[in-house]
Amino acid sequence: MQIIPTRLYYEKATGNGIFIRHQQVGSGFVPMTVEEEMQAYPILSEYSPDAVGVVELEPNQYGEELAMCASFRVDPDTGNITFTYRTEEPGLPQNPRPPLTEEVAELNEQIAALMIDSAAKDTQLQQQDAIIADLMLQIAALQTASGGGGA
Repeated sequence: MQIIPTRLYYEKATGNGIFIRHQQVGSGFVPMTVEEEMQAYPILSEYSPDAVGVVELEPNQYGEELAMCASFRVDPDTGNITFTYRTEEPGLPQNPRPPLTEEVAELNEQIAALMIDSAAKDTQLQQQDAIIADLMLQIAALQTASGGGGA
């Protein structure tokens, strides 16, 4: 089965997304060059080829993001892609965000670091509890030896 990956077309000067040619899967699709797509899609034919940048994604890359986004942007300096997502409240301002898959991976790393930190603190607390218990036993032993007997 043939997979023709997604292409993101954007304005080179601003990075603003122009067009998404979604991934095509199957045996009946004929791959087109960027030049052919620039002529075939009316929105792209409005632009000079020199003014348009193209990012070809890996198969299935950012599939969920593309399905959920309202728009995309490609940073002209770094090539990083950000997405603006639809919300249930149309009046809310939208801020471009990195791909959700990258945000999830970063959050998973943060969670793992917090779990490691939490486990280290738990170990520290257990050690402190053991020291306190030992000190209480020593105090009780000293009180008994001195005839104080405690409270």
